Amino acid sequence: MSCIELYIEFEQSEADRNIELEDYNSESKDEFESNYEIVGPGEDEDETGGATNADVAEVANALANSHPFQEPSFMRSLDLEAMHAPEFPQYMNAAIPIVADGEFTVEMEFSSREAVIKAMKDYTIRRCVDYRVYESEPTTFYAKCTEYGNGCDWLIRVTKMQKKYCWEIRRYNGSHTCTRSTISQDHSKLDSKAVAEAIKPLVEVDPSIKVKSVIAEVQSKFNYTISYRKAWLAKQQAVASIFECWETSYEALPIWFEAMCHKEPSAVVHFETMPAYQGDDLVPDIRVLHRVFWSYYPCIRAFRHYKPVVQVDGTHLYEKYKGCLLVAVSQDGNNNIVPIAFAIVEGETFDAWYFFLSNLRQHVVTRDGVGLISDRHDSIRSAIERSNGAWSPPRVFHMFCIRHIESNFLRKFKAPYFHLLAVNTSCPTQ
Repeated sequence: MSCIELYIEFEQSEADRNIELEDYNSESKDEFESNYEIVGPGEDEDETGGATNADVAEVANALANSHPFQEPSFMRSLDLEAMHAPEFPQYMNAAIPIVADGEFTVEMEFSSREAVIKAMKDYTIRRCVDYRVYESEPTTFYAKCTEYGNGCDWLIRVTKMQKKYCWEIRRYNGSHTCTRSTISQDHSKLDSKAVAEAIKPLVEVDPSIKVKSVIAEVQSKFNYTISYRKAWLAKQQAVASIFECWETSYEALPIWFEAMCHKEPSAVVHFETMPAYQGDDLVPDIRVLHRVFWSYYPCIRAFRHYKPVVQVDGTHLYEKYKGCLLVAVSQDGNNNIVPIAFAIVEGETFDAWYFFLSNLRQHVVTRDGVGLISDRHDSIRSAIERSNGAWSPPRVFHMFCIRHIESNFLRKFKAPYFHLLAVNTSCPTQ
């Protein structure tokens, strides 16, 4: 059995010292002489102290032998996982306690009001029934079947129990007695919030999941076909719930880059912002992200050992805030493609490419004799012409991207065998 040695040091506070000093100073001369041995002028203090120390040592040894120290049993069986145990385990499983047959019961407990509503929605959706809320207060939730009084007596009342710190079903009339047929193609309680909660695992794995895939997942899970708009809203809510909203993400960029530069001072970040307007009015003290370029120091340093080739390209951002992600990559000695620089810009415009290529040349690609591969977009060519020779021969030599040549070639010539011809023609020159 492994043992853990514990060393405990008691530190005396300043307040304790003051109290002890006051006690020491409060003794009278008579009390002092009665408590302490007075060494006379002709006596040797060291000799007297030595005798006293010997006596003390003998007493200490005798006490130690008669009372040998043994560590307490709890020190030999420390449970290091105990610190992670829940403090109130009796309230940990009160989230959605649906019983085996799917019915509620009186005295069933829930952890929160939100858990009550979620359980109610899940119950009605799966049983193809519906309810109407009659009372919704901070401490009470009361609902009846939409067919209450027309042959169905289903109702439920859930109350917040202050002493138990949970919500509890206080009244329940049992299962629905109304017709359990599908209400419609959709369900009123299957709102975008409920759908968002159901598709969270899918969105967490693939944030770019298609809306039609969301509709198919809901159809499979709940047997309802929701509208495209509801599925789209649910996806946005799920993304915001997992990754926070788009505005928060953009607001975090400066903080994230500041932390990155603090951790690695040699990293490069270059922001460009614009003033913010609300209508035609300028919003004071607010700036809007226009462009940002960044490169990590390991990328900058590693490029010195890569092949003298750089490829640049961009991909569009299709979510709430449009834009373009520009990326520069290189290749190491094992033919691995390695990213070396990034930028978020407004689009593949002349100014955006000039911003990216200027920073790339200044901070990352600082050596000459490098090959530049691109799709020869008009904006790239214009930015290169404006670079005052920084991206022009003999400092940089331009190459064409084979994939873009193939794409443009096939767009012009539809014959499939021309595809292979174009590839075989271009590969030896690369």
